[in-house]
Amino acid sequence: MSVMDIMKSRRSVRRYKNKPIPEDILNKVLEAARIAPSGKNFQPWKFIIVRDREKREELAVASRNQAFVAQAPVVIAACGFPGKSYQHQGNYMKSWPIDVSIAMDHLMLMAWEEGLGTCWIGAFREDEVKRILSIPDDVRVLALTPLGYPDEEPRDRGRKELSEIISYDKY
Repeated sequence: MSVMDIMKSRRSVRRYKNKPIPEDILNKVLEAARIAPSGKNFQPWKFIIVRDREKREELAVASRNQAFVAQAPVVIAACGFPGKSYQHQGNYMKSWPIDVSIAMDHLMLMAWEEGLGTCWIGAFREDEVKRILSIPDDVRVLALTPLGYPDEEPRDRGRKELSEIISYDKY
């Protein structure tokens, strides 16, 4: 499958099989995140791999009670280091949210190629996630994703036409 095919077919998965992920496949998915580009190559991220059932259930509660989060055999918390990222992104912000997002996207696309489903979880209480996972105060949680074998055929939610999202030479 080409990269474009993967990007076009990937969907958010909200039902997972009770099937473990082989270590070699998990490592391949994590390697995709590791090699992602970042501002000044600072790589201001850490990914917490949560396999413990009780912690996954707590994360589901912290994610606005989205029970499917705990259904997958793995939940990944994507964390960033604001103090260790490029400080002048666009000359007005720190790069860590962009850097972590790129790495997370790499991870999610590789997961899909390997037959695994993910779902970007942005609705969560960061303070609760940090407590559950013992994340230090100077580290931020950008996103969570369940990771596992899909137990559904996610529907195509449609995409805007290219003409709706681009312009040339001016806004």
